[in-house]
Amino acid sequence: MTTTETALIVGGGPGISASCARLFRAQGMRVVVAARNIDKPALQMLRDDAGVTLIPCDAADAVSVATLFSRTKELVGAPRLVVHNIDGRPADAFRKTITEVSTDAFHTTLLNSTFSAFLVGQQAAKAMLELEAREGHRGTILFTNASAAFKGFPRSGAFAAASHGKAGLAESMARELMPQGIHVAHVPIDAAIGWEREDGSRAHWLAGPTENDNMAHPDRIADLYLQLHWQHRSTWAFEVVLRPWSEKW
Repeated sequence: MTTTETALIVGGGPGISASCARLFRAQGMRVVVAARNIDKPALQMLRDDAGVTLIPCDAADAVSVATLFSRTKELVGAPRLVVHNIDGRPADAFRKTITEVSTDAFHTTLLNSTFSAFLVGQQAAKAMLELEAREGHRGTILFTNASAAFKGFPRSGAFAAASHGKAGLAESMARELMPQGIHVAHVPIDAAIGWEREDGSRAHWLAGPTENDNMAHPDRIADLYLQLHWQHRSTWAFEVVLRPWSEKW
């Protein structure tokens, strides 16, 4: 199945975003990847090798996100598939106790994650509501999240608050927009993600190299995102939790 639709991926890196961009392009989609820094080697490779359009965007800034959607429509057409794939944690919020994490780091985490999801989701909804429905389907909005969406781990208050907020936003949007032909899905990934390095091996920056499929594979996550976009509206999934066979939960 191939399509000439436009897909917009907000948040750019060598993992999920890159895998989605390659897969969507292989299906004939026009693909835009937005990131604060589009000069990252992984993104430049997507542009050069896969023909992906890169647009700079600060997803925590309302004007920047609105400009992203208008620019996307101008360059390649209004998106029917939008993926919000932003973790949002600054380094100074990672693994900090509630007494250690700074107010600035907490606020930044909320801005980068929950608030940026709201800005992207709002603009995506506006754009898709103007599109003609195809068999009752105007478009798909996908939110990547983490296990912090449903588990508040110790030393993770900022991220837990942001991830819970993103989950609530996604559920509210799904209840509101699905009757209007927009499929909204929330995908918490309860796993380390082992993305491919230059030598072909896969590893997570903190958990180390993958062993026996013990980490989520970004290509397989991309497969699921495409399947969600292709689902028939009689069986739209809202929340799909992904974890490797070996994950303890």
